[in-house]
Amino acid sequence: MSTLRELAHLVDGEVVGDPNVEITEVAEINDAKVGSISFLLHKKYQSHLVSTKASAVVVALNETSQGINLLKVENPSLAFIQILEHFSPEDSVVEGIHPTALIDPKATIGEGVAIGAFAVISAGSDIGSGVSLGSHVIIESGATIGEDSQIGSGVIVGHDCEVGSDAVIQGGTVVGSHGFGFVTEKDEHHMIPQLGRVVLGDNVEIGANCAIDRGTISDTVIGEGTKLDNLVHIAHNVKIGKGCLITAQVAIAGSTVVGDYVAFGGQSGAVDHVEIGDRAQIASRGGITKSVPGGKTYSGMPAREAMEQNKLDAYIHRLPELVKRVQTLEKKSETAKGKK
Repeated sequence: MSTLRELAHLVDGEVVGDPNVEITEVAEINDAKVGSISFLLHKKYQSHLVSTKASAVVVALNETSQGINLLKVENPSLAFIQILEHFSPEDSVVEGIHPTALIDPKATIGEGVAIGAFAVISAGSDIGSGVSLGSHVIIESGATIGEDSQIGSGVIVGHDCEVGSDAVIQGGTVVGSHGFGFVTEKDEHHMIPQLGRVVLGDNVEIGANCAIDRGTISDTVIGEGTKLDNLVHIAHNVKIGKGCLITAQVAIAGSTVVGDYVAFGGQSGAVDHVEIGDRAQIASRGGITKSVPGGKTYSGMPAREAMEQNKLDAYIHRLPELVKRVQTLEKKSETAKGKK
């Protein structure tokens, strides 16, 4: 439990109303009750500001309302994160190695680690201090896990792959799977050996059930601070810069280079051997088929700059009407010819 004054100090905000009101939980603005704090993050919920039962609402600096305690902040979304973290339960990870874990004597294990049931840690692997490995995790030979990283249950980190410090990999993900590469000769497909690694930078987060292929010769690289959602596939030799956001069901094909702070919407993707510039944004279901400069938003398949794509979509939407007009003109033309 915290007072509104204490939360204001936490998020560097300004209280309008009673600073001593007690807050016990976080709730959605349309489902809040007395003792909860809520947030106004989108204009579509504006009407709930006057009807919510929350004891306080976090709002932007320019927001006003009568009859409710407000916590005004410069960035309500950031304050939302900070307050959620404040009310989050303590991390339940317990240091220690489960008796069923299989650890090769030639593996290096740091201090203060937590290793779950039936985890397998192979020879030559290096587990940094403060690392948490869930149950049934497999760390193959020569792999490195940086300090304070959290590896969820069922994750496989392939041989010689490298995971940076403070990384998070959620359950079911494979880091260092064999890349999809074949040479076809006389209708027979010959698999290309994949000799590279996967290298994840510090503070990278990988969602559940992702597949990140190792490089053919050079490494597949995901830069510092990049975040992947669930069900993302990164193919061999891909290079992803720092601070990127890649949402669910994105696929990036082999040897593509993605700049820094690029954002991919759900089910978007890129073909192989293209480059995507820094701070580009790929809209949901957008398909990058050629190299594109950064700092722009792209949509559609094949992806074009969003304004151009919106114009094309508007024209396509009008096609049924235009077809009817053309058919009417054709009938009038045929009638006119018949009268002659």
